[in-house]
Amino acid sequence: MDEETKVELLTFLVVGQLLAFARQGEWLRTDHLIESCQIWLSSNGARCDWLERAKLVEASKRLADAAYASPFPRDEAGLLELFNLDGGWFLDYRSTVVQEIYSLCSACLAGC
Repeated sequence: MDEETKVELLTFLVVGQLLAFARQGEWLRTDHLIESCQIWLSSNGARCDWLERAKLVEASKRLADAAYASPFPRDEAGLLELFNLDGGWFLDYRSTVVQEIYSLCSACLAGC
């Protein structure tokens, strides 16, 4: 995977974490994050080895906590607006919030 694809996957994982926290008051478990990775990779025709996936899963945990402290939507309805649901669970990169999360993820991967 190239760096842009890694950032997109990490962004998806962070938004998934925020959505889970809004719904259940808990972050996603590691097995759910791994499953989310596999679903995203499959739907985007991307490949990633297990070690890289593990690093992205761990980064998503840290970044979700940081993103939650920022002015991002806290409720399920607001978080669902981050997705383009017409074609599936794809993030809507026109959303300012998604762009901010993407920037946060990009900075993390550049400095991690």
